[in-house]
Amino acid sequence: MTAIEITAPGPPEVLRPARRPTPRPGAGEVLIRVAAAGVNRPDLMQREGKYPPPPGASDIPGLEVAGTVVVVGPGVVDWSAGDEVCALVAGGGYAEYCVAPVPQCLPVPAGLSMAEAAGVPETFFTVWHNVFERGRLNAGESLLVHGGASGIGTTAIQLARARGARVFTTVGSAEKAAACVRLGAERAIDYRREDFVAVVRDATEGRGVDVILDMVGGDYTPRNLECLAVEGRLVQIAFLHGPKAELSLLPVLQRRLTITGSTLRPRPVAEKGAIARALLQEVWPLFARGAVRPIVHATFPLADAARAHRVLEDGSHVGKLVLLAL
Repeated sequence: MTAIEITAPGPPEVLRPARRPTPRPGAGEVLIRVAAAGVNRPDLMQREGKYPPPPGASDIPGLEVAGTVVVVGPGVVDWSAGDEVCALVAGGGYAEYCVAPVPQCLPVPAGLSMAEAAGVPETFFTVWHNVFERGRLNAGESLLVHGGASGIGTTAIQLARARGARVFTTVGSAEKAAACVRLGAERAIDYRREDFVAVVRDATEGRGVDVILDMVGGDYTPRNLECLAVEGRLVQIAFLHGPKAELSLLPVLQRRLTITGSTLRPRPVAEKGAIARALLQEVWPLFARGAVRPIVHATFPLADAARAHRVLEDGSHVGKLVLLAL
C-alpha cells in the first residue's frame, strides 16, 4: 500500500509517500480501506519529533480515518467486510489501509461524506470527553472555547449549543469570528484586539463562565481562572504557549474552581471505547438531526500531506483539513 512516512524530524517536506506492507488486523481489530484521513495538530508535533507514537502504534502519522472494512480480525462480530466506518486510531491514518481496534470504530453518520466522517473521531472524542465528561457542561451553563475556528473549536461550539449551553470563543480574525458566530457562538472575541477576560465578564454581568476549554496554556492560565464563575471548571487539552504558568491559587479556593485536563492518544482501548459508546448514544442522534456537522475547510490528495501540514501551520483555516486516499 501507499503510506506517508516521516523520513526524519523536520518541516512538512519530510512527509513523503512510500510503499509499505498492508497491515493485518489482530484479535479485536478490523482492517479499513481508508477513503479519507483527518489531519490534526498532534500529527505536526509527531513530524517534528516532539510527539512519538505510543508503544506498539504505527509510526505512520494520522489519528482518525473513514473508510470501508475489508478484513475483520479474530473474534470480531460487530463489523463485517463492506461496512462503512470512521475510527480513532493511535497512528497509521495517512495510508491506503489502516488497522483500528473495534471499540474505537463507529458507523459513518448518516448524511456525511467520507471526507466529513474522517474529520469526526479525533475532535468529537476529544470534545465530548473533555467538555461534557470532565468539564460536566450542562444545559443552561456557559462555555468559553479558545481557538474557536480550529477543528476542536468548531466541534465544541456546535456540540455545546446543540446541548443548550451559551458559547463564547476566542479567534484571531474577523473572518474566523463570523464563522464561529454562524456555528452558534454568542460572542467571538478577537484576541488580537480585545481582552477576553473583560469581554467575558461584561457578557456574563460579572459572573464568568462555567467551563473553559483551553489549548493555549502558559500565560492564558491565570487569565482563564479570572473568567471562571463559582464552581467553574478549566479543562486543559494542549499548551501552545507552553506547559508552565505562574498563578495564584487563591481564586481556586475562593470560587471552588476545578482545573483538569487529559490526553487521548496514549489511553487504553477500553477507555476510548467507552467514549465511543457515549458518542454513539449522545452525539450520533445530533448528526441525524443535522444539529452538528464536521466543518471541512479543505481536502488534499494523500500524496499532498506536506501541503496539508503547511496549511495547518499557517492557521488561516476554519475547521478540519482532510487527506483523500481514494
